[in-house]
Amino acid sequence: MLSVRKSLLTGLWVLFAFSFSFPCVCESAGMQVAAGGSHTVGLKDDGTVIAVGDNMFGQCDVSSWTGITQIAAGQAHTVGLKQDGTVVATGWNSLGQCDVSSWTGITQIAAGQAHTVGLKQDGTVVATGWNILGQCDVSSWTGITQVAAGHSHTVGLKQDGTVTAVGSNSDGQTNVSSWTGITQVAAGQAHTVGLKQDGTVTAVGSNSDGQTNVSSWTGITQVAAGWFHTVGLKQNGTVTAVGQNYYSQCNVSSWTGITQIAAGQAHTVGLKQDGTVTAVGANSDGQSNVVSWTGITQIAAGGVHTVGVKEGGTVVAVGDNGFRECDVSSWTGITQIAAGELHTVGLKQKGTVTAVGSNSDGQTNVSSWAGITQIAAGRYHTVGLKQNGTVVATGQNTYSQCNISSWTGIRQVAAGARHTVGVKNDGTVTAVGSNEYGQCNVSSWTGITQIAAGGFHTVGLKGDGTVIAVGNNEFGQCEVSSWTGITQVAVGFYFTMGLREDGTVVAAGADYVGQSKVSPWTRIRQVAAGDTHAVGLKENGTVMAVGYNAHCECNTHVWSLKSQPITTNNPPSDETCVLSGIFTDAQDPRLAGARLLRDTILSQTDTGRHWTRLYYQYSPEVTQMVKDDPELGEMIRSCVVDTLPKMLLHVALTNNDARKICACLEAIQAKADGSLASDIGMLLCEIAPGRTLQDIIQ
Repeated sequence: MLSVRKSLLTGLWVLFAFSFSFPCVCESAGMQVAAGGSHTVGLKDDGTVIAVGDNMFGQCDVSSWTGITQIAAGQAHTVGLKQDGTVVATGWNSLGQCDVSSWTGITQIAAGQAHTVGLKQDGTVVATGWNILGQCDVSSWTGITQVAAGHSHTVGLKQDGTVTAVGSNSDGQTNVSSWTGITQVAAGQAHTVGLKQDGTVTAVGSNSDGQTNVSSWTGITQVAAGWFHTVGLKQNGTVTAVGQNYYSQCNVSSWTGITQIAAGQAHTVGLKQDGTVTAVGANSDGQSNVVSWTGITQIAAGGVHTVGVKEGGTVVAVGDNGFRECDVSSWTGITQIAAGELHTVGLKQKGTVTAVGSNSDGQTNVSSWAGITQIAAGRYHTVGLKQNGTVVATGQNTYSQCNISSWTGIRQVAAGARHTVGVKNDGTVTAVGSNEYGQCNVSSWTGITQIAAGGFHTVGLKGDGTVIAVGNNEFGQCEVSSWTGITQVAVGFYFTMGLREDGTVVAAGADYVGQSKVSPWTRIRQVAAGDTHAVGLKENGTVMAVGYNAHCECNTHVWSLKSQPITTNNPPSDETCVLSGIFTDAQDPRLAGARLLRDTILSQTDTGRHWTRLYYQYSPEVTQMVKDDPELGEMIRSCVVDTLPKMLLHVALTNNDARKICACLEAIQAKADGSLASDIGMLLCEIAPGRTLQDIIQ
C-alpha cells in the first residue's frame, strides 16, 4: 500500500503551491482597503475588519477585531492599528512579523513581505520580523511622518519632505536620499515610489516591467506599489497604473469615484466613494466573484463558473471562460439557466433555448428546441423538458444519458456527469445513463418533488421535506437521511446541499476546498452547486459562494464597508496541502513555479482542472502520510527540484501563450536561488539548443 501511495504522491506534487505574496500599504481615515500577497483586507467605518483571500496562515482571521483605525497587509500576515495606539496582528509569524503586542503610541503601520513597521507619535519608528537585509534597522530614525514596507526594504518619509530607506538595495530601490517635496511613499518588490507636492510622481528601483515609468503622471493624490506594478489615484477619482499586467492588475482605466487604492502582489483594489470596493488582477478562475451581484432571481453553477439571471431577464456570469461559457452578457428574456462543465444554457420566455460554451459533444445544439419549460445541463449533455411532459436531449451519449425520447409525464429533469433523471407527475422517478455506482437506482422512489444529479450520485427531495440519495458515497455525499425541513436540493460532483425552510443551508460530502462550508449562511432562497463550489441566492437578490476559487483575492467587488450588516466569505485554509507542508519556506521559488504551472496551464484545460481538483481531494490524506513517513517528503521534494523546470520549459516551448509563460519563467529565474536558474539554463541547452528564454520571449 505504501508503494501505491508513493506513486500517487509523485503524480500530485506539481498541482499546487501557496502564493508568493507581496504587500502594499495605503493609509486613509475611516474606511480603508489593504492588499497583501494573495489576500485583501477592508476596514469598516465602525472599526471592524473583513478579509478575503489566502488564509493558509490565518491572515484573514480578523473578524473579532474592533476599534481599528488603520490596516496593513503583508505577504501572509495582517496588521491592525487600534484607537489607543496599540497594534494587533494575525497570520504568518515564523520570523516574528506579528510580534507587535507590546507596541504603544503607534500612529501608522506598514507591512512588508515578512516584517512589520510602526510609526510612533514622536516620529520615531519600530520594526519587527525578517531583518536579514537590514530592513528593520530603523531605530535611529526621527522626524518621520509616514512609513512604507516593501519586499525586503523599508522607506520613511520625513517632516521636511525628504525620504530615507534601509534594507535591500539590489535594484537601487533605496536610492531616495536626493528626493525632496515628497508627501507620500510606497514600496514594491524592488522599487520605491514617491508622490510629490505638485501631484507628480517619482520612482527608483527595478523597472523590469515598466513599474517605475511614472514620470509623466500628474494630478496624483495617492500611490500604491505591487510586486511589479505601480498604481496612482488621480484628483478626479480615476486611476492609472503601469507595470506588469499578466493578470490584468493594471486594467484600472475605467474606474471612477475612487477614494483610495491598494496594490497586492498581482492584484489592485479600489475603495469607492459609496464604501463599495472594486478589484482587478490575479484571481485564478474567479468562480466565486459574486459579491457584487444584485437583483438576481436564479443561479446556476457549472464546472468552474457561476451564472445568474437578473430580474429583467438578463444574465451575468463569472469564472472560467476558456470555452466562452461566460459569454452571456447579450442574452435577454431569459427565465431559467443551467450550467454544465464547460457550457451554459438559457431558457427564453417563448420556450426556446440558447447556449454558449464548449460544443465538443454537441451539448449546445439547442437552437431548434421549442416548447421547453425547464432545462438541465450535465457535464457534456443538455436536457430539455417540453410542455407536453416529454423530454429532449443533446450532447454526449456514451453512457446512453440522452436516451430519453420515450419518456412521458415528466415534470422535472436533472442531469449528472453521465446520467439523466426525471421526476414524473405521480412523484416517481426514472433515470438513464451510467449506473456504475447505482446512481440510476431510483425506480422505487415515490413522493418525490425535486431531484438533483451530481457527478455519480442522485438526490431526491420528498414532499415531507426529507431527502433520499443513491450512488457514489465516497465522501458521504449520500448521507442525507437525517435531513428534515428541506425545500430544495443541489448537488456538486462529490457533495450535496439542502436548503431549509428557515433559509439556512446544510451540506454533506466532500469539503476539501471548503465547498461544504455553508452552515453560516442565512436568508437563502435558492442554492446551486458546481463541481467544487457552492452558491447561495439570498432573499435580497445578492449572491454568496464558497469553495474552489484559488486565493479569492478579488472577491470584493461590492464589499459594503458601511457598517450595515454584510456577509463576506473567507476561503478555506490550505494548511493540509501537500507542497505547502513540504516546502515550508514561503519564498521557495519551486513553490512559485508549481503555482505558475497551476494558474497558467492547468487552469486552462478540463484535464488540468480535473487534476487540480484531485490534488485538493487527496491532499489531507497525503499530507498526513508525509508527516508519518519523512522519506516521502524527501521524495516529493527531489521530484520537484528535478522535474518542475523541465515541465515548465516544455510548456513554454509548445504552448500557444509561450511569450507570457516564458516571461513568468524569467521572473522566477531572476528571483530564484542559483540552482533553479542553472537548471533552466541547462534544460534550454538540452531541449532547445541555441535558444534562450529571451529568444523565446522575443
